[in-house]
Amino acid sequence: MMRSLYAGVSGLRNHQVRMDVIGNNIANVNTVAFKASRVTFKEAFAQLLQGASRPPGGLGGVNPIQIGSGMNIGSIDQLFTQGSLESTGQTTDLAIQGDAMFVVSDGTRRFYTRAGNFQLDADGRLIAANNGFVVQGINADSSGTFSTASTIGGIVLPLGQKVPARATTDTGLTGNLNAAAVVGDTHAMGVTVYDASGAPHDLQLTFTNTAAGAWDWTATCATAAVTAGNGTVTFNSNGSLATFAYPGGGTDLTITPTAGGAAFNVTVNAGTLNDIDGLAGFANPSNAVVSNQDGYPAGDLENISVDNNGVITGFFTNGVSQALAQIALAKFNNPSGLLRQGDNMYAESANSGLAVLGFAGSSNSSTITPGALENSNVDLSQEFTNMIVTQRGFQANARVISTADEMLNELVNLRR
Repeated sequence: MMRSLYAGVSGLRNHQVRMDVIGNNIANVNTVAFKASRVTFKEAFAQLLQGASRPPGGLGGVNPIQIGSGMNIGSIDQLFTQGSLESTGQTTDLAIQGDAMFVVSDGTRRFYTRAGNFQLDADGRLIAANNGFVVQGINADSSGTFSTASTIGGIVLPLGQKVPARATTDTGLTGNLNAAAVVGDTHAMGVTVYDASGAPHDLQLTFTNTAAGAWDWTATCATAAVTAGNGTVTFNSNGSLATFAYPGGGTDLTITPTAGGAAFNVTVNAGTLNDIDGLAGFANPSNAVVSNQDGYPAGDLENISVDNNGVITGFFTNGVSQALAQIALAKFNNPSGLLRQGDNMYAESANSGLAVLGFAGSSNSSTITPGALENSNVDLSQEFTNMIVTQRGFQANARVISTADEMLNELVNLRR
């Protein structure tokens, strides 16, 4: 009879544990990227009253006789199923689709999380908003290139970061020079080019018709000396570009700022010879323009964006955009074996396996959704059902204890 009491007590105790887990799940129904847990039970040891016997002759054998002694907690499993994604519009909010985790560090130890509610601190570091741990990844160099030798460390995105100026080296021409123009007709076009310090210079190109399908051109600038002389451009009878020559010969323009600064060379790309992908010479009004140039002044970082591979791109005040960093992801053979550390963080355990670090879109199959957060994967309908079942299990075990107590009471009263 005492066995039933202890069995009932084990049922009460372990159903209370299950209720604790359910309560924690429900409490975290709105916690970012929370992963629910579940409790499984197992039978406790069984007492053997009589062993099994083999069939003797023509008779059947006898099964063993055992009495169970209650139940224990079999496991408390963490369910790493995907939570739904909620759009927030916040640039530094990130959600993972897949089984990977973000990597963060407190400066001495790495932790792992699915909660991507990140923000920038005063030093430009990308951090977890709830505890200030620094998000881990690789930082690009000043030209926006990721080195294969880069080690994973804290991501830093200082909004005061600058991108250096770039001298113009190439310009492109497109459009038409009128094949019906008369000798002496002109067509001018202008473009702003930049020297190595980022200083702007207004470069003017003036084309003067010299014959049918033939033009001379000169380059001038009010703030710089430009290669002197006339260049030429001619067109075939079908309007395609036949020849293009620079003033003074050579293969580019040499521009020397008059206020000081290094001279720089600019290539003028008039298009492919015998094609119309640049300048063309048709019997239409002249509309040729300088369509592009590759220089720019220095600029300050003013905004960032994140793509599905976790690459953080910076947008600068001079119109330049370049990669700044890439967020690292970690994958585990057994994520359910991770240790909860609070603050939505996990740490490696003896049975989780080591973190396999990589990057979305290459060494990791997961993807990152910017401007969104992963919701808790708690299923309230399932939790409420489990709560009812747990409550009934607790009541039933309590009834076992009260019934055993009544039977013991009857036993005590036998002598009366």
